[in-house]
Amino acid sequence: MKSKKLNNPPNLLENLNPQQKEAVEYFDNPLLVLAGAGSGKTRVLTYKIAYLLRIKGINPEEILAVTFTNKAANEMKSRAEQLVESQIQGMWIGTFHSICARLLRIEAAHLGFNRNFTIYDVDDQIKQIQRIMEFLNIDQKILKPRSVQYVISKNKNNLKTAADFEKSVGDFSAKQIANIFWEYETALSRNNAFDFDDLLIKPLELFTQNEKVLSKYQDK
Repeated sequence: MKSKKLNNPPNLLENLNPQQKEAVEYFDNPLLVLAGAGSGKTRVLTYKIAYLLRIKGINPEEILAVTFTNKAANEMKSRAEQLVESQIQGMWIGTFHSICARLLRIEAAHLGFNRNFTIYDVDDQIKQIQRIMEFLNIDQKILKPRSVQYVISKNKNNLKTAADFEKSVGDFSAKQIANIFWEYETALSRNNAFDFDDLLIKPLELFTQNEKVLSKYQDK
């Protein structure tokens, strides 16, 4: 459902060079823009949002803008609101992690979690790993908890589960990490918690396993 077109502010695109203007006005099909530092990437994205709202009458809830930092996301939203001369409600704009966390707050039940889940940072992860190592009687002076956290995170970012990792290990130390990995994932589930890696992995898992949820966000 599209909103009514807002009044077109005069000269909305006058501060853009021809290449930037071309990218902003391109519509209906996917577009990849390759641009170096200082070429105005954020400016183009900001004006693109304003253009979609003002000229094309797109509903803010149908716009998803992803950035690398919260600061950039806040600046982009603020600048877009200045261009459209009103507050923008309902648009999804933020970092990869914040947007995925927002999605999981809505859809967590499909993964067996409560929407009020906790998000573990690295320190939380290491503390959990330390508790698990104590439970398993693994010497933390020989096998460092931070090293275990690194291995688990690396595997999760490669979309490898505890079961996948266990199949690939051979030496005694790796087998210990595999046991910790299993207990770590069990602890997260028991504590209704996700770590930072999960924030990116779980939406992918959700979309892969649940066509209804996937269609919902594709249509949105």
